[in-house]
Amino acid sequence: MSGVTSSRTARQRARAELTQEIKDRARRQLAEVGADGLSLRAVARELGMVSSALYRYFASRDQLLTALIIDAYNALGDTAEAAVETADTAHEQWLALCHAVRGWAKANPHEYALIYGSPIPGYQAPEDTIAPASRVAIAFIGILARDEAEHGLRPPLPGPELTPVLDGQLRRLAADLAPDLPPEALGRAIFAWTQLFGMISFELFGQLVGSVDPADEFFAHSASQLAEFVGLRRQQGEPCTQ
Repeated sequence: MSGVTSSRTARQRARAELTQEIKDRARRQLAEVGADGLSLRAVARELGMVSSALYRYFASRDQLLTALIIDAYNALGDTAEAAVETADTAHEQWLALCHAVRGWAKANPHEYALIYGSPIPGYQAPEDTIAPASRVAIAFIGILARDEAEHGLRPPLPGPELTPVLDGQLRRLAADLAPDLPPEALGRAIFAWTQLFGMISFELFGQLVGSVDPADEFFAHSASQLAEFVGLRRQQGEPCTQ
């Protein structure tokens, strides 16, 4: 019995190692030809395999793309969640998280482009990608929800009231993610989240060349501004009125 178990474990380990090697080769293809040029046949050729053997690991290009997308989201999620643990106050956690996301994107530009770049023609992401894709957003919202519960977020700056449609959308989302977070605060969080990834995309895709490139100072300033916008106070003892 132990021999059968040992043999099965060895086969499982060998399969896991080859699966990882396939994904590593596919990531190299992303850098060379982009996601829409990814080819199972080309990956098999680089590995010295016949394509029919590779199909036992990934039944289609889309299945391989999904695996790469999930890995990228999870790698970014791990980075984001670890960054939050390095800081004490909510304001510091926010800044740590912003800088960690940017750092990961700059270190992994092709994987960032895979998950936040242009849609891949003919590919539709399955539900398996939803939970990994949500990890960074949940980390940001978690900072706000905890600070709201412990200290109270700053009141929002004067601005337009939420429309009934938007208010309903945010309340439904808050019910799933952060029931005690006011819809206005959640709306500001989503705004800040999109601004963050917009800045990162502009930097990675060369849109800041000739203006604020290198973008270190601009990004640090903007991340601090976003922290203020979402209502995080620099010091925990700071009054929550403006």
